[in-house]
Amino acid sequence: MSKAILDINDKPTTGQLITLSFQHMFAMFGSTILVPQLVGLSPAIALLTSGLATIVFLLITQFKVPAYLGSSFAFIAPILLAAGGLNENGQSVNPGNAMIGAMAVGLVYGIVSLLIWKTGYKWLMSLLPPIVVAPVIMVIGLGLAGTAVNMAMNVNGEYSFLHFTAALVTLFAAIIFNVYFKNVLSTMPILLGLIVGYIYSAIVGIVDFTPVKEASWFAFPDFLIPGVHYEFKVTSAILLAMVPIVIVTISEHIGHQLVLGKVVNRNYVKDPGLHRSLLGDGLGTLVSAFIGGPPKTTYGENIGVLAITRVFSVYVILGAAVLAILFSFFGKAMALVQTIPTAVLGGISILLFGIIASSGLRMLVENNIDFGNNRNMVISSVILVIGIGGAALRFTDSFAIEGMALAAIVGVLLNLLLPGRDKEVKDIE
Repeated sequence: MSKAILDINDKPTTGQLITLSFQHMFAMFGSTILVPQLVGLSPAIALLTSGLATIVFLLITQFKVPAYLGSSFAFIAPILLAAGGLNENGQSVNPGNAMIGAMAVGLVYGIVSLLIWKTGYKWLMSLLPPIVVAPVIMVIGLGLAGTAVNMAMNVNGEYSFLHFTAALVTLFAAIIFNVYFKNVLSTMPILLGLIVGYIYSAIVGIVDFTPVKEASWFAFPDFLIPGVHYEFKVTSAILLAMVPIVIVTISEHIGHQLVLGKVVNRNYVKDPGLHRSLLGDGLGTLVSAFIGGPPKTTYGENIGVLAITRVFSVYVILGAAVLAILFSFFGKAMALVQTIPTAVLGGISILLFGIIASSGLRMLVENNIDFGNNRNMVISSVILVIGIGGAALRFTDSFAIEGMALAAIVGVLLNLLLPGRDKEVKDIE
């Protein structure tokens, strides 16, 4: 492994700090603003909360883990379900419900981190093996496939060739940056694809710049405070829509910590401990949801930048977080984000949701899951069909477990109940 240019606690020069912090911020910028665009929330508040959540994470992990927290794609469908979908203006119908659900997710993270602190992590690995987690990840991506294609092709429910070309330009631009570039540009294909698609859309005349002209240079993000902007009322429907997805996101968190540890040559499972990093992730999500931001997760793009630049300094991550917070108050820039055509978002979503599904498939391959084993075949098959098919277990009009959440719960139960479960858990330390 090559030596770090700047190690974890190395302080960069002012010039290095500014340049590298911008690099990290833009690496995660596209993904962080894409999630709120897809679920009808404010991109500005998502950017603000990504910075705040990252600072919380750094504090909880004692400034030992150079990780950036951005918007989690795993919660796109659950947010839409909890919030009652989007209105005719593309805004979330009941965003407060999604925020309540996200706060509950943060609390569950805290409970799990406490259990890991007291009892270790092996019970968690036994509860969430790859044969359960991987198909649920595939459901997340494939379940959103229809949404991505509809956004790319249709305008007000009708096919538009012009808009579909914008989606395709966006898609292929992102693919080119992802496949043919090997430097830092390869870590931000979503942002660069959005930029190329936006420029093309402006050229063919499907971008309305009016909001940018009308926006002020400085503007506060659209906060969503419980008790102020919505009634804080916890219901079973909200909890069942959001909380079961922690089955995936906790596994994703562990995976990121392991990969990040290999990149920077540290053992984060031991120091500062998986319980601290998971708690940092959970508190970041809780803080985000309290003011109107989507749930957070550690970002793979951030790990990619670290691997390429060999700059591991937590000061750079902190600098990126501060820049994200400042940028969220830049009114005209946030208005520009709001003018991104739906087709462009659809084009980038085709790639993104496909990658999410493929990452589940990759998890199965990397863990050598044997599909000659009927047990594995049954668990994965049931999870996929229940999740993608949108099955629902309805108890009353307001109490139901459905779709991805039901698939995740059924997957865990099948793994626990079917005979032949491997009792040995691989030591991740």
